[in-house]
Amino acid sequence: MSDAPSGHPLLHPDPRLLAALAQAVPADAIAARATDRLSYAHDASHYLRVPKAVVTPRTASDVAALLRTCGRDGTALTFRSGGTSLSGQASTDGVLVDTRRNFRGIEVLDGGARVRTGPGATVRAVNARLARHGRRLGPDPASEVACTVGGVVANNSSGMACGVHANTYRTLDSTVLVLASGAVIDTSAPDADDLLRRQEPALHRGLSQLRDRVRGNPDSVATIERLYAIKNTMGYGLNSLVDFERPVDILEHLVIGSEGTLAFVAEATFRTVPVHPHAATGLLVFPTLADATASLPTLVETGFATIELLDSTSLRVAQLDPRADDAIRAVDVHGHAALLVELQQDSAETLAESTAHAERVFRELPVTGPAGMTTDSARRSELWRVRKGLFTSVAGNRPSGTTALLEDIAVPVDRLLPTCEALVGLFDRYGYEESVIFGHAKDGNVHFMLNERFDRPDLVERYVAFTEDMVELVLGQSGTLKAEHGTGRVMAPYVRRQYGDELYDVMREIKALADPRGVLNPGVLLDEDPSAHISHLKTSPTVETEVDQCVECGYCEPVCPSRDLTTTPRQRIVLRRETERARAAGDQDLVERLQQEYAYDGVETCAVDGMCQTACPVLINTGDLVRRLRSEQAGRAEQALWHGAARHWSGASRLAAGGLSAARRMPSLAEHVTSAARSVLGESKVPGWTRDLPGGGTARRAHQAARPDAVYFSACVTTMFGPADGSRGVRDAFLDLCARAGVSLRVPEGIGSLCCGTPWKSKGLDDGYAAMRERLVPVLREATDGGRLPVVCDASSCTEGLTVLLTAAQEASGQIDVIDAVQFADTVLLPRLPRLRRLGTVVVHPTCSSTQLGTNGALLRLAAAVADEVVVPDDWGCCGFAGDRGMLRPELTAAATAAEVAALGGRRADAYVSTNRTCELGMSRASGATYRHVLELLDEAAR
Repeated sequence: MSDAPSGHPLLHPDPRLLAALAQAVPADAIAARATDRLSYAHDASHYLRVPKAVVTPRTASDVAALLRTCGRDGTALTFRSGGTSLSGQASTDGVLVDTRRNFRGIEVLDGGARVRTGPGATVRAVNARLARHGRRLGPDPASEVACTVGGVVANNSSGMACGVHANTYRTLDSTVLVLASGAVIDTSAPDADDLLRRQEPALHRGLSQLRDRVRGNPDSVATIERLYAIKNTMGYGLNSLVDFERPVDILEHLVIGSEGTLAFVAEATFRTVPVHPHAATGLLVFPTLADATASLPTLVETGFATIELLDSTSLRVAQLDPRADDAIRAVDVHGHAALLVELQQDSAETLAESTAHAERVFRELPVTGPAGMTTDSARRSELWRVRKGLFTSVAGNRPSGTTALLEDIAVPVDRLLPTCEALVGLFDRYGYEESVIFGHAKDGNVHFMLNERFDRPDLVERYVAFTEDMVELVLGQSGTLKAEHGTGRVMAPYVRRQYGDELYDVMREIKALADPRGVLNPGVLLDEDPSAHISHLKTSPTVETEVDQCVECGYCEPVCPSRDLTTTPRQRIVLRRETERARAAGDQDLVERLQQEYAYDGVETCAVDGMCQTACPVLINTGDLVRRLRSEQAGRAEQALWHGAARHWSGASRLAAGGLSAARRMPSLAEHVTSAARSVLGESKVPGWTRDLPGGGTARRAHQAARPDAVYFSACVTTMFGPADGSRGVRDAFLDLCARAGVSLRVPEGIGSLCCGTPWKSKGLDDGYAAMRERLVPVLREATDGGRLPVVCDASSCTEGLTVLLTAAQEASGQIDVIDAVQFADTVLLPRLPRLRRLGTVVVHPTCSSTQLGTNGALLRLAAAVADEVVVPDDWGCCGFAGDRGMLRPELTAAATAAEVAALGGRRADAYVSTNRTCELGMSRASGATYRHVLELLDEAAR
């Protein structure tokens, strides 16, 4: 599109472009506000390009129509899914197409031998479906929690164990491709090649000619064999021209690693690989990097599935992680290096034999300290968590205002040591302090990371000079400049240098054949501009702690309940950066627009559930940021109202309960009154009443016991929200269970006026939160006999809230242990209960709080104690009800629960359970089933 309208480009999007896009897809699939465009301008790379519009197609047909429209008008188009892209593949100043939201389908085939999936499904989600069949995807990237199948195919992803034998190229079975012309080709069809010949004759003919051209040139064949013997994602996958005969098969495999420049993969079917259920992991620490790399041949011969390298800086950064394994913390790091190794076997006996042999091998290696293997799942998980999150951990500790750059190269294994030593020399020469080297040592594939500021021309020049020297180093070692992360923008100008003129010309012809108008992700993978890799560099303004730490990796996005409604944690953070950037530039109009849109997109629709922290390698909880913003926005009247409520909480909670009960008696009036109040006072201030809500509950009462075993803190939510119809409620259920098990409970005096503080904390109402804390801490200190007794809470979110509040007040309160009632029932009550009656099937909804508390295992064990089949929907996640957020913003709960409800597929069960009353309300509303607390089910089974 040309002749765009004048005015602010972010505040006044091109109406002609929007009109053209609306001819291809529904209008509600097109977003062009400043917030939408800037929130999608960022990926995990060091590039920043702002799209003209963001389109979220629903089907492959929508994508085909988009391609025809953009091809006709010459508008650049880029596909984006997970956006973990490290090389700049997922950003554009054209049209950005979000293929994550509506392409998440997963279908397991042939008993798990194959799996068909959409490009928006994450690797972890696919592997979760395959796990019950003892299978997984071959590619095993460290970013599995966030990276999607679309990115895996687009970048020919590999990972830590798959090498080149089980990467995307080797395990892809078939695809559904949407070509630049809009033609759709299902490569699994028997007549797929004939269909390609009929629909795209020039492409079919051209691929045949290129195949013959490459095969007829011995130098080309030799170069291809050398470069593809190691991990290599630089340029197009020219090995397809050697490995396959039919043009349709060549095209399909050229698309692998093409980074969205040749076609759209609407569907991919993979051949899966077996999961070896028995594994042992060990960390070998060596005095020097040379000692570590010299040991590689011996370790490869020993049969390790993975051998991961961590240099000395990596070890030092890993030690900063509060959850780091003791083996890592124990190293007094100087010039040390480590190899993280793992054995994988089909049986415990075989693993024991392999482990014994490996530990004998270790005794011959120059390791420092103990060198052993562990089969303990918790320790193994800790070791791997450090490795998988190393990039973001290192980047999260970078100086504020710098941008993290992660490069990956591969060389023949026997060239690894001189390559790493030379890299360290380059770091020193160019003054890149605290740069790290880590990666897949078994494959000669290492990643290195450095921090740079791109707001100073002299530092950009330093980066350019370093890159030139690095390129010479890697190519001089017969290596590849990109092993896993794709060519992207960062290495596009260097493809010719790696392959030579002849093969580079072949690549250019491939691009021209598949995308004659050049609209698919231009500037990515091939670029004739020698300075393209230093264009549109991202700078990182200093904003606030949560924002400054973020490396924009997107690990948080799949677990965010608002991801399909408004913004994700990554987008909330980048919008804060963009607002600060606009403020620094004096662009007040943009600042005001972003702040206006952020109020709803960034603040009102955040569940502040903290699930983002569970996925973030640097433990950023974006909820903390949002709570602070809510605190800043809360007016005096609101602060005073909630402060008063904290001081008179018994009356306030009973008033809320009475209101709910009255609403059930007069539903039409209740709907009218709350609707009118929301219109006058604002939807963000007044909860809406709907007919699916229960009546109010009963008041909490104190209870003294002569020799109590625990203090029972019944959550105030059981007063405000009564139990489901026909149910006794969790409070009575827990008391009865304890009585049957012979467990004595004390309920503190004044319990009716106490709360965990979460309603105030989540709203950023600091005065009320402080008032409740001041009341609560001394009461619990006295009730627990100074911390001698544990506090047991019957709502997981309140257990979490109590834990946070008491931890912050620990100096004043002493140590008071808080245990969730589910965990207490699992460890204390269940062993003492008589024979339980059983049900057939129980559906379980874990909550964000039970996940963060680590009590999901206990939840599932309680469900299994009363049911023959326990079902956790594959796509479960935070319900987004978030206390009263589901009543303030019901659209948040609807969006957050949609995938989980769809995963149930209308399946009916004997019972539906969770661990929190408001979550039960959210899931009941979404599914139409009645969710109750799991302790209610346990109580009924014990009667």
